[in-house]
Amino acid sequence: MEYIIPGIIILLVIIIMVRNIRVVPQAQAYVIERLGAYSTTWHVGLHLKIPFIESISKKVSLKEQVYDFPPQPVITKDNVTMQIDTVLYFEITDPKLYTYGVENPINAIENLSATTLRNIIGDLELDQTLTSRDVINAKMRSILDEATDPWGIKVNRVELKNILPPREIQDAMEKQMKAERERRESILKAEGEKKSAILIAEGEKESAILRADARKQAQILEAEGEAEAILKVQTATAEGIRRINESIPSEAVIKLKALEAFEAASNGQATKIIIPSEIQGLAGLATSFKEIISDK
Repeated sequence: MEYIIPGIIILLVIIIMVRNIRVVPQAQAYVIERLGAYSTTWHVGLHLKIPFIESISKKVSLKEQVYDFPPQPVITKDNVTMQIDTVLYFEITDPKLYTYGVENPINAIENLSATTLRNIIGDLELDQTLTSRDVINAKMRSILDEATDPWGIKVNRVELKNILPPREIQDAMEKQMKAERERRESILKAEGEKKSAILIAEGEKESAILRADARKQAQILEAEGEAEAILKVQTATAEGIRRINESIPSEAVIKLKALEAFEAASNGQATKIIIPSEIQGLAGLATSFKEIISDK
C-alpha cells in the first residue's frame, strides 16, 4: 500500500503533464495567459503549459484572410444612392494586439470599412465613382491599414466587388451606351463609304489614264507606220531613179516614160491636161506607128 499512493500521484502528474503539452501548427499562434494576465505568445513548435496556472487565451491564424462584407448604401456627391460591397484581404501580424486591441476585430473592420467607403464616395460624383475603382481601392487600403495597426492587423488589399446604381440610373446609362455605340457605328460607316468612294474615284482615274495612254500609243504606232511606209516609198523611188541614172536612158525612152505617166494621169479625175510640145511630137509619132502596124 505504501507504494500505491506515490505511484498514483506520479501517474497523475505524468497524465497532467502530457495533457498540457501543446504543439503549435504552422501559420498559427497561441496567446498564453498566466493567472489571467498576458504571459507570452507561442509560435510553431512544442510547448508545455503550466497546469492550473497558464491557459490558452486565443488561437490566432496568421494566414491571409478574406472577408466579403455585405453591400453598403452610400451617397455620391451628386446625391445618387448606390449599393457597394467590398472584399477585404488582411493578415494578423501581432496576435497579442489582435487579442487585446479591440473587441470583435472582424466586426470593427467591417464598420470601419463602411464609414471609410461613405466618406470617400461622398467626395465623388457618380461618373467618377464608376471609373475610379483603383483610386477608391488605394485610398481605402491606406486608411484601413493605418487604422488597424493598433489591432495587430495589416490590410493588404481592398476591392470594390460590385457597384449597383439605382435601376433608373442603370437604364439611363444603358441608353447612353447604346447611343454612343450607334454614334461610333455611324462614324465607322461614314468612314467606310468615304474610303470606298475614294477607291472608286482612284480606280476611274487610273482607268482613264490607261485608256489615254493606250490611245496615245496607238497613234504613235500608226504615225510610225505611216512614216515607215512613206520612207519605203521614197526609198523605192530613189532606188528607181538611181537605177535609171545608172542605165543612162536615151532621150526617147525618157519621153516615152513621160508619155506613159500622162496616159495614167488622163485616166484619173482631171478634166484638162497640158502636154509639153516635145512630148506632143513623140505622141504623134507613136500614133502613126500604131496605125502602120494596124494596117498590116
